[in-house]
Amino acid sequence: MTERAVEDLLRELAQQVLTALVRRYGHFDACEDATQEALLLAATHWSESGLPDNPRGWLITVAGHRLLDAFRSEQSRRRREDAVMAATPQSELLARPADADPGADRDDSLTLLFLCCHPALTTPSQIALTLRAVGGLTTAQIAAAFLVPEATMAQRISRAKQTIRTSEIPFAMPQAEERAERLRVVLHVLYLIFNEGYTTTAGTDLTAPQLSDEAIRLTRGLHRLLPDDGECAGLLALMLLTDARRPARISTDGSLVPLEEQDRTLWNRRLIAEGTAVITEALARGPVGPYQLQAAVAALHDEADHIDATDWPQILRLYELLEHIAPNPMVTLNRAVAVAMVHGPAAGLELLAPLASDKRMASHHRLHAARAHLLERAGDHVAATAAYREAARRATNALERRYLTTKASRRLIR
Repeated sequence: MTERAVEDLLRELAQQVLTALVRRYGHFDACEDATQEALLLAATHWSESGLPDNPRGWLITVAGHRLLDAFRSEQSRRRREDAVMAATPQSELLARPADADPGADRDDSLTLLFLCCHPALTTPSQIALTLRAVGGLTTAQIAAAFLVPEATMAQRISRAKQTIRTSEIPFAMPQAEERAERLRVVLHVLYLIFNEGYTTTAGTDLTAPQLSDEAIRLTRGLHRLLPDDGECAGLLALMLLTDARRPARISTDGSLVPLEEQDRTLWNRRLIAEGTAVITEALARGPVGPYQLQAAVAALHDEADHIDATDWPQILRLYELLEHIAPNPMVTLNRAVAVAMVHGPAAGLELLAPLASDKRMASHHRLHAARAHLLERAGDHVAATAAYREAARRATNALERRYLTTKASRRLIR
């Protein structure tokens, strides 16, 4: 079995093993550490010796032994060990088949996601813990994806687990009245993971495919668990329809290629077909939410053979509805671009103007880049050059900064 195939299998089994351990023993933090140790051991051995007959059972057994070893090795945890031993006699533990517990069923998978995205945790901690506990990524992999030292990411994950432990957050589904709100947090965390993978906030690479791929994998799993949830379907469709363009976003010389200049024959038609089917079915069920509207916009972009064939009036209507039900400055920015495509750049610039006084957007490079683009379309090349320069100054991703700098230089040459 190839190393990549083993890695994929381990990611798939990670949450199943962790939920089995937590369900049996409690103590999320200790179970998560034991699961990671078992995953690392499997990654080392399975590529060379081949898969065991029951990979999931092998992992649960190894992780269970690591967990008991940890309990024995720390005198300060003696009471916890006694409680575990009292609840589960060692003879029963060693004799019981590794798969005696039920599989990764719907409730357990959702419970684990809800736990990692608990509101007591900060957003960075929610993201890190979701990737580690649910995604099965190692601390080193997560740190590399976010361009931070491994020690920094280890501290972030450790603090998240400490919060869960000290807050005595139970491994249980939230009550019905809290469940919908917590699901929104889960979807938001997956959305943030995907966005960071699709366009990294910093560094020399435009994308971090490991993150966007993992976000899609986790959202697929969530959609299987909640097939009737329209926003879960909408988020999955949005990811698929957006990620389909990834092959065309970087040119052969390593430069960023904006949407309007991309070779659309390079777009992944399989992902477009899947994403379109998912969002079409979700919209037919209703009610419509923000992720579904964003997915509908993405579908309209992906359906067009070239930029001039894009149904901008329909995109504008979708953004108007999105701004009505989920207003935020980034939606306003996107609506302004759509307005410019339908009614002309002056109308778009008028909508952008108030965003300059919005603290959330005033320093964001995308506002200055959008303004530069519309000024260029309006023929004001001097102002466009200044706006491109400002956007480049504020951009934190190297490829985006290079693209914006190049645009400013070209305007100066005119």
